[in-house]
Amino acid sequence: MHASSLRFNRPALTFTFAFVSSIIFLMAATLPTQAAARLSSEAQAQMDALSRASAAVVGIQVTAAEGARSARSLGHERTGSGVVIGADGLVLTIGYLMLEAQQIEIVTQNGKTLPAVAVAYDIATGFGLVKPLLPIRGVTPVTLGSQKDLATGEPLIVVTGATADGQDSDVSMTQLVSKRAFSGTWEYHIDSALFTSPPVTAGGGNHSGAPLFNRYGELLGIGSLLVADALGENQRVPGNMFVPVDLLKPILAELQRSGSSRQSHRPWLGLTSNEQDGRVQIVRVSEDSPAEAAGLEPGDVVLAVDNSKVTTLESFYKKLWARSSPDAPVTLTVLQGADIKTLVLKPQDRMLSLKRPAGI
Repeated sequence: MHASSLRFNRPALTFTFAFVSSIIFLMAATLPTQAAARLSSEAQAQMDALSRASAAVVGIQVTAAEGARSARSLGHERTGSGVVIGADGLVLTIGYLMLEAQQIEIVTQNGKTLPAVAVAYDIATGFGLVKPLLPIRGVTPVTLGSQKDLATGEPLIVVTGATADGQDSDVSMTQLVSKRAFSGTWEYHIDSALFTSPPVTAGGGNHSGAPLFNRYGELLGIGSLLVADALGENQRVPGNMFVPVDLLKPILAELQRSGSSRQSHRPWLGLTSNEQDGRVQIVRVSEDSPAEAAGLEPGDVVLAVDNSKVTTLESFYKKLWARSSPDAPVTLTVLQGADIKTLVLKPQDRMLSLKRPAGI
């Protein structure tokens, strides 16, 4: 199953939505006059809203700082997407794109490249905010929607931004297949995430940070990653995970004011772990991390946090984060080979361990 993808340059954007609109208008022709007029009017309003929303999508080019830890896993040069959400040009994207960034550039739909600065990076949600140093003209900020009334099976639209090397934007049709909690292998968890399928792979890696819109042009989420189990329940259905903008609304002012939310200042161990059959197993230990210093190794199984049993990534993370201070010592009970060991770690505040982009 493949996503329905339409590549366009800026002049073709109107044609793309006009084509969709024409189908609706043809359907309206078979209805009674009043119903047809109402459907045509609604269809035109939706197409106009989608066109405005898509015009607010930008490409993002990032160069990481020298010595950035994140470059080991995310690369030194990164490409993704974002969307204008503020009248001042404020752009919302996925945070890992701009993690430890030295240089950030925004690529507009007409191919202009604008220098930008980091405004915020929020570990708790995964969102990032950047702002161009020059105005983005002719763009209306998108409206923030909500997942509250979003139903499984609802058709949705993903738009990826252009790139500085001339790659055009893409529009992809997809649908919501599930809403559920998501635990990332990299010490990340959100209680609600949006999962869509077919997967959006247009633009290569440029789907990272891509906005997810409903038919009214309202922003529902920001693209984080490709997944193999979009339906959950161990069903292998490929798709995408989007971080819902519902998580942004209560912290947006805080992010703009301080560069991160209070929840982002929490313990970090430096582990990559997976969850399988009621076990939390370590698959990678970051260099110069609290986990490495304590002697944790790939293959170890985490049995308990401060003597409280853990069987899922969610329970592991939530017990770790429910502490009075980000750097308060934590005791892990682990199965290392055939031995059960008790190790005391001194976590770090992840926000303080990163190279901070200028501006945050």
